[in-house]
Amino acid sequence: MSPLPENSNIILFDGICNLCNSYVNKTIKLDKKNKFKFATLQSEVGKKILRECLIDPSVTDSIILFENKTAYSKSTAVLKIAKLIGGLYSLAFAFIIIPPFIRNAVYDFIAKNRYKWFGKKETCMVPTEEIKSKFIS
Repeated sequence: MSPLPENSNIILFDGICNLCNSYVNKTIKLDKKNKFKFATLQSEVGKKILRECLIDPSVTDSIILFENKTAYSKSTAVLKIAKLIGGLYSLAFAFIIIPPFIRNAVYDFIAKNRYKWFGKKETCMVPTEEIKSKFIS
């Protein structure tokens, strides 16, 4: 049985990255229609999803969005998440017209420096009771 629920948008993220955790917490707060489910890249379910989708977990430290069982990573994932959140955030999707090699160069620069700039946790984020239902395990 696949851990990818039908009709769900799943966001995999770096659970020890402070920037990633802040992004996920903001997304959870804005996700009024419960469009998203979450898992960390380091979790067993996260690793299983990556394997099932033939994504090498040893080289993936990017945010990944699974939308309709299609995987999007890096800047494309972030822009698609903004579009799915809706409202003013969906305007960010206009940046999709910028070629991916340019968008991802900016994404990679931030990703490369995220621990230095924002810090990291010793362990993955543990969801509170009120948001636990948004995480797949």
